Amino acid sequence: MSKASTQRTGMLSLRLVRVDAGPGSGVPRILPKTAAASTFPLLLRRAATVLIVLGLAMIPWLVLLHNSLPATAQALHWAWTWTGLDSFEALGLLCTGLLLSRGDCRACLTSAATSALLVVDAWFDTMTAAPGPDFTLAVLMAAFAELPLAVACAVVATWTFPRPGR
Repeated sequence: MSKASTQRTGMLSLRLVRVDAGPGSGVPRILPKTAAASTFPLLLRRAATVLIVLGLAMIPWLVLLHNSLPATAQALHWAWTWTGLDSFEALGLLCTGLLLSRGDCRACLTSAATSALLVVDAWFDTMTAAPGPDFTLAVLMAAFAELPLAVACAVVATWTFPRPGR
């Protein structure tokens, strides 16, 4: 079964066709209508292969990095680092809210990015906190603010993701 729709992105108009990923999979795939005649699927397959190889190649690097980094470090721009991260989170929340209020489907992009930033913030807050009250506060902030908000942003990203025929 296939459904077709036209999506306009900037100056490019692309005719999309929904193609089921396989029998019983229930996962739709979106391909250009002229996919068989174009290099689009070939480029996607090559990009997927490169990304998988790069992801696997990082595993030895992660082991080396973990074993070679010092247990503690001093950062010159510590305040700017945290202020910058929180500023990007605030910008992401603001942009997502503005795009949602306009009914703009690009809210899925800002919401997904904001979700990722919030998870990163929770991780680094808890991993860099000093033992004692600082660590307790970091865990509480992660559990009751950053991670629930990250989940909410991920849900918004999923709900607002454009689908043909919707």
